[in-house]
Amino acid sequence: MIDYAAARAVALVVQTGSFEAAARALNVSPSAVSQRVRNLEERIGAVLIERAAPCIATEKGAWLCRHMEQVGMLEKALLAQLPGIGGRGTGPVTLSIATNADSLGTWFLPAVAAFTAGSDYLLNIALDDEDHTADWLRTGRVVAAVTALARPVQGCEVKSLGVMRYIATASPGYMQRHFPDGVSAAALARAPALTFNQKDRLQQAWAQQAFGEAVPFPTHWLASTQGFVDASLVGLGWALNPVQLVEEHLAAGRLVALVPETALHRPLYWQVNRLAAGQLADLTQAIIRTARNALT
Repeated sequence: MIDYAAARAVALVVQTGSFEAAARALNVSPSAVSQRVRNLEERIGAVLIERAAPCIATEKGAWLCRHMEQVGMLEKALLAQLPGIGGRGTGPVTLSIATNADSLGTWFLPAVAAFTAGSDYLLNIALDDEDHTADWLRTGRVVAAVTALARPVQGCEVKSLGVMRYIATASPGYMQRHFPDGVSAAALARAPALTFNQKDRLQQAWAQQAFGEAVPFPTHWLASTQGFVDASLVGLGWALNPVQLVEEHLAAGRLVALVPETALHRPLYWQVNRLAAGQLADLTQAIIRTARNALT
């Protein structure tokens, strides 16, 4: 039998980031939470929580946390059908999901807001590059994710969302300084770009598509979707921006496309753990509906 009191303690330590915060949520002492976690770890012979600031789940701990999410979802469904079965449940269930930053900055929040407005679920939204959010599913850290991976992760269902369209943009002043004779591979190799982080390959992909070759270029590092737009506007660098965020700036002349009619297209997909798919049907519908209205 699973020790659900201990399993819930593990999940709350990971969710809140500390044994003290988990203890407050459970209305017990931190030492009681620590004892529950330690006993469970000794029982299964594996460390479930990395004691750090904040505390984070190990790979096995992440699988346990996702199981507790599924238990919470099943309990909610059961109580909805059998409200007199006893008790009030364990309170709101926090769902861990992942998305890429550009989706978060454009269409994703309205989708999840539509879902949470009709439920008492809470969300723990993780951010990662769309090429890497599938790894969060593989390791059990999330129950669903927006990803660039069309092939289903083992144990998951996949739905097509549409295509995120990116345009390489810069300010008119930047274009005059760095591309007075037009945008070429040689000129691009000297012009500073904007890169989100070390996982971001969009600028390189666009350059390869535009010029038919890999183009090395200097770059600023800026981990912010809106920051990319703002930095482009003030002339800090050129960048790939979602068309939804720059179309008004392009129309007003505040930004210019580096190479007109050369957009980069990134297909996106929604993958959800098959065991949780039934309970998350409303979330999936909200994600698909909003994405298909916003994406190409």
